Amino acid sequence: MTGEKNLEKLVRSMNPKLNQGNYVFVTVKDFGEIKREDTICEFKEAEGITLVMSKLKADALDLKYDFVARWITLEVHSALDAVGLTALFAEVLTKHNISCNVIAGFYHDHIFVDKNDAEQAVKVLTELSENY
Repeated sequence: MTGEKNLEKLVRSMNPKLNQGNYVFVTVKDFGEIKREDTICEFKEAEGITLVMSKLKADALDLKYDFVARWITLEVHSALDAVGLTALFAEVLTKHNISCNVIAGFYHDHIFVDKNDAEQAVKVLTELSENY
């Protein structure tokens, strides 16, 4: 199934959903005791492997992190080659001084924001969707 490319349709139907829990970004040289099911995602960089996982799991594994985030899923099925959605919501969040770390999955875009900004971020994204 092909994802949506039309920016207006994407924005109007993004339906931001705040997932339960707190999440962290950690970096490791190898997986060691970490199991794949412990992570949300991974990205291999020259310096190490970045993992996104629940804060509870990272604490249990005694992993170090600096940033505690909440995870927002945009429920619209966006095409990987859609243009403008990330730029648009990042600009709107910036206007509210909310940083965002974006990960694109095959079906959805996922936004990680500071845990203290999560409720405001969902409100801002919902308003964007309703008023676009």
